[in-house]
Parts: sequence; structure tokens; C-alpha cells
Amino acid sequence: MRALIAAATGLALACALVLTMTALGSPTGETSPKPLLTTVPAHP
Repeated sequence: MRALIAAATGLALACALVLTMTALGSPTGETSPKPLLTTVPAHP
């Protein structure tokens, strides 16, 4: 019975955390203007 209560409590806390993060929204910011390197540079 204790395990069931602990699992229910953990699930409720996880759902509350997800809902809180969703309510806050994504952080404001910008992406880097520099392109990312997708290939390994050639060795000399």
C-alpha cells in the first residue's frame, strides 16, 4: 500500500512540474547567427 501511495505522489509531482514548466513557456533568447559545423575538418 505504501508503494502505491508513493507512486501516486511521485506521478502527481511529475505532472505538476510539467504543467508548471508549460505554463512558464519557453525562455526568450536568440539562436547563434554562426552555422554549426556538420563535418569534420580534413586533416593536414
